[in-house]
Amino acid sequence: MRYAAVDIGSNSTRMLAAEVLPGEAPRTLAAEREVTRLGLGVFRDGRISADAMESVVTVLTRMASMYRRLDVAGVRVVATSAVRDASNQAEFLARAADALGSSVEIISGREEARLIHQGVMWQWPQPGKRVLVVDIGGGSAEIISSADGRMLDAVSRPLGAVRLQEMFLKSDPPAAREIHQMNEFIDQKLGNLAERMGGEWERVIATSATAAAVVCAINRVPRARRDQADRMRGSTAEIRKLFRRLADLDLAGRRKVPGIGPRRAEIAVAGTGALLRILDRVQARGVYYSSAGVRDGIIADMAARNVGAEHARLSREQRKEVERVASRFGIPLDDARQVAGFSRALFERLEPMHQLPPVFGRLLEAACYLCNTGHYISDAAHHKHSYYVVANADFSGFTNREQQFIAALCRYHRKALPAPAHPEYQSLAPDDKRALTLLIPLIRLADSLERSRGRDIELARCERQDGSVRITLRAPHEPDLAEWSAERVSGAFRQVYGCDIAVAYEQS
Repeated sequence: MRYAAVDIGSNSTRMLAAEVLPGEAPRTLAAEREVTRLGLGVFRDGRISADAMESVVTVLTRMASMYRRLDVAGVRVVATSAVRDASNQAEFLARAADALGSSVEIISGREEARLIHQGVMWQWPQPGKRVLVVDIGGGSAEIISSADGRMLDAVSRPLGAVRLQEMFLKSDPPAAREIHQMNEFIDQKLGNLAERMGGEWERVIATSATAAAVVCAINRVPRARRDQADRMRGSTAEIRKLFRRLADLDLAGRRKVPGIGPRRAEIAVAGTGALLRILDRVQARGVYYSSAGVRDGIIADMAARNVGAEHARLSREQRKEVERVASRFGIPLDDARQVAGFSRALFERLEPMHQLPPVFGRLLEAACYLCNTGHYISDAAHHKHSYYVVANADFSGFTNREQQFIAALCRYHRKALPAPAHPEYQSLAPDDKRALTLLIPLIRLADSLERSRGRDIELARCERQDGSVRITLRAPHEPDLAEWSAERVSGAFRQVYGCDIAVAYEQS
């Protein structure tokens, strides 16, 4: 599945589009971050300024055009602290939704913390460890306790770098009195954090651009190579030293510090100060930086909930239509539904191998209902008759291109694989030819498994082992034709995917 996530924060607007394959690290397709300072006016006078709103809308329009080209199965757009607090949030949400073509969701501090935690644990799992995750955003700070990858508790406090900068640090460099007032405010908002969260953390992980800048500055990583700072560490003593140095410098001086970008320098004292006070409060000796954040958590969350899987399945109207056509040509619907069920499971479980967009799962399912309609004309070469029936049937719910693809799948559900001399193959678009070839072994396997004639058979597992694919069926009694089913399609599977296939059985 391909997903897109947009995080409209108080300091910056971020977008991530990624492809998620089961058992593999997500593959980034597009990523962008733009400093938009949405919270600047909010933390000053309670409203998103006209300039900030215009800037964010422009950025969102560009981001949406990027992920739309990637055929994503799901999009989630969230707004955090600044929009939560803005008196003109309704106007902003309307303009942002218009730019994106989708709604914008204002999330609570706790939901923001959950997504941060999910993103961090997705990118950098911490099995068996007690971990504290700290995110210093533009408007708020999220502090999350975790054990063995599970979130135990989370708090959100108004301690973001932009907010603190606007509230306290008016001088450049900041006056000692301003620093003292800011620290007192931070301590007040943290309250009994240490008691609530517990202690003895095996690892403290910080996310967000503040943490990136701090760890880059300590480890002398240039801002242009910030990605290299992922999982690097900075001790609390080093962060204290950096904070004192930044607080003594004016803006021009802070901009010269390696790892601190020109825009980050404007709020670096506030952000570093908040991070340092939190580390002191929980008595942490240091912190690791993680590049994960809300965007990654959104992608992980959509993947965990299998968002977009519905695109790989026939809609109610489409299923009703293909069942109508199948019945017209004498197909027993119970048998067809069994084949279609197997095909759905195979398409989903073998996605890391075929890597096709979800829409092809829907077309595969339709072909499973219709692949034997040719028997209505003749049992001899019925697959060719099935092609004719489906290609010329009068049924709705599919484009002409999709109908021709379904017909081609019916044509090749048995016997020969596609050849250049076949006109029904040559009539397809290049992308459809590739998808057809990848789906032929799946429709053949689904059809073969159904020949076991067991209504209570289910596909338990589909795994790659030692260069082959092993399918495990679960049933009360061993299917008589399970082994034969594998042999019947193994040649096509090997030719298309370059590996063997085997079918095993376990009792339910």
